[in-house]
Amino acid sequence: MCEIRWHGRGGQGAISSAQLLAQAAYYGGFRGVTSAPTFGAERRGAPVTASTRLSPEPLRFFSQIVNPDIVIVLDDSLMECANATAGLRPRGWLIINTRKTPRDLNLDGFQIATADATRIAIENDLEVAGSVIVNTAMLGAFARATRLVTLDNIREAIGHKFAPALAKKNFEAVRMTYEQTMVGEHGNT
Repeated sequence: MCEIRWHGRGGQGAISSAQLLAQAAYYGGFRGVTSAPTFGAERRGAPVTASTRLSPEPLRFFSQIVNPDIVIVLDDSLMECANATAGLRPRGWLIINTRKTPRDLNLDGFQIATADATRIAIENDLEVAGSVIVNTAMLGAFARATRLVTLDNIREAIGHKFAPALAKKNFEAVRMTYEQTMVGEHGNT
């Protein structure tokens, strides 16, 4: 089983991306997939978390994820204020939307992948009410780093969620992010 925790801000799509990943993983052969939000009365811009579980076997529990194998951070400002690495297993994946390289982050003990999903989302006109929506782009970083889902799995999940024109823009952001993700280990590229 693989446990994933998403960190974002209200309105960035952390909850939607957790659901899309679960759907993509199902299309990729995982038979046990769940996604769930973890939030209270947050408003747009406030920190939120969501979780995704992936298993080759059906899942029969829905508890909160405390020690994730993978953490995905949609807004790098959350690295400090939300304690995004709390509970992340040693050598677990830390996948961050940032302009920085894995080496720049100087975070030991984790496998690190970084991508400038904000720039890619802007290039693909993925903005709503002035907010840049990076969630789908970060699915590309997840796929590149972990190899748990393929781009085709993600394309299928996106195709079921969005109208064709919006699906095309979102998948292009996924593809670009996949290609541009920088992967390092223990803070080294």
